[in-house]
Amino acid sequence: MSQRFDGTSSYIATDDLKMAVNAAVTLERPILVKGEPGTGKTQLAIEVATALGKPLHEWHIKSTTKAQQGLYEYDAVARLRDSQLGDDRVHDIANYIVRGKIWDAFASDEQPVLLIDEIDKADIEFPNDLLRELDRMEFFVYETQQLVTAVHRPIIVITSNNEKELPDAFLRRCFFHYIRFPDKETMTSIVDVHFPKLKRELLSEALNAFYKVRDVPGLKKKPSTSELLDWIKLLLAEDIPPEVLRGDDKRKAIPPLYGALLKNEQDVHLFERLVFLDRQSGSR
Repeated sequence: MSQRFDGTSSYIATDDLKMAVNAAVTLERPILVKGEPGTGKTQLAIEVATALGKPLHEWHIKSTTKAQQGLYEYDAVARLRDSQLGDDRVHDIANYIVRGKIWDAFASDEQPVLLIDEIDKADIEFPNDLLRELDRMEFFVYETQQLVTAVHRPIIVITSNNEKELPDAFLRRCFFHYIRFPDKETMTSIVDVHFPKLKRELLSEALNAFYKVRDVPGLKKKPSTSELLDWIKLLLAEDIPPEVLRGDDKRKAIPPLYGALLKNEQDVHLFERLVFLDRQSGSR
């Protein structure tokens, strides 16, 4: 199986993204992928694993996640409970060591892909707490006095939504790539993957309306690729004709089924105000 990533039939990767992934693999460094939500950062790791034929280990980070959990956890509560029940398992502490996703990746018989998803959700010290382990590809289990060493260096994909700045020491060890929001040409290719039989006129009008929404200044949350795909699915289900999306009528400036694109009341109100202002200027 080739070690070069060239995208997949279900994932449109730009040339610069493919170059970034392959550079990170060559350098044996984690690739840190940033970009606004909905640009396919998480999916990238899944597609890299698929394209290269490698096992995938996914570690989705929450605000409460600690770096130690990626390595292992010692389940002292379970051991206490078993001791109260007189279970013989209590005599071997290894029975209460719960492997984390990094340990699973390190133990893989073939080179895996390890996804550390939304690293910026965790505490600011979280990335620094993983530096040594990801550098040396090993860690120590103090409870069992065991050194765990990676059988193969994983291909590591780390995603961030830019919710907080990551430490410089961590950034230095990564290959960085920012996924720009797809332009119309790239977005057409993405939509074609999901809706290969979509009529060109409807696709053109849907993309025009979608990018008009994204271009409105002051939006709290711009609609993403995944929301565009949801919207097109609804347009097809409701059999909305292309001319309805054209927006020639100022009174219908808000797209039909806009709930798939606009996800909070602030943005809906912003659109309603713009429609009102358009009406006012049009009536003069």
